[in-house]
Amino acid sequence: MAFSEETFVRAKEIIARYPEGHSRSALLPLLHLVQAEDGYITPEGIGFCADQLGITKAQVNAVATFYTMYKRKPTGDWLVSVCTNTMCDRMGGQKAYEALSEYLGVGHEETTSDGKITLEHAECLAACDYAPVMTVNYDFFDGTQAADALEIVKQLQNGETPVPSRAPRLCSFREIQLQLAGFPDERPGAVAEGVAGDPTLAGARLAADNGVAVPGFDPNTPIARKEASA
Repeated sequence: MAFSEETFVRAKEIIARYPEGHSRSALLPLLHLVQAEDGYITPEGIGFCADQLGITKAQVNAVATFYTMYKRKPTGDWLVSVCTNTMCDRMGGQKAYEALSEYLGVGHEETTSDGKITLEHAECLAACDYAPVMTVNYDFFDGTQAADALEIVKQLQNGETPVPSRAPRLCSFREIQLQLAGFPDERPGAVAEGVAGDPTLAGARLAADNGVAVPGFDPNTPIARKEASA
């Protein structure tokens, strides 16, 4: 597959972020860049990264096969990742994954026949305070029991865009890959994310209430709530 001229320009921009002699450090964002164009890491994408950085395909392939965020087969518009690690499992995550797998008719790292939804179970999504959680293209949906997960997926199938718990909008798999490559979301209405939610700040608030200093913590920190971003 031939890559677009824009991808070549962006590749040069990514490489220019790193000091001379350290261009190999650009490999991770470059892999996201080719994934943004192809939807997964193709043999051509491996070759593209190798050519841009002056390294071997084997060196690129070693990195691309190590990280689960780089997909080796076509991925749907919506990557649905359900945490099934200890905390989320105990809180209902495994049941949510099983419900989605049965409903969609796919297993781990498989994509629905229409090419729209890819399902995967995740070992940890680093959001134990919101367990059980799942993500859609890496945006979080907190407290997703089986019924909640099914409703979110049905909305995606119906062409709707469910609102994540702590973000204002969803974007497609290819769009999020471009952002992970280091390019801003320039769509109208896109806003900055990352405001901590109440469960994340609970410990710091408890400490502050009991007179324990928490470096860098402002007890008046705004709380991200789903209803505020809907």
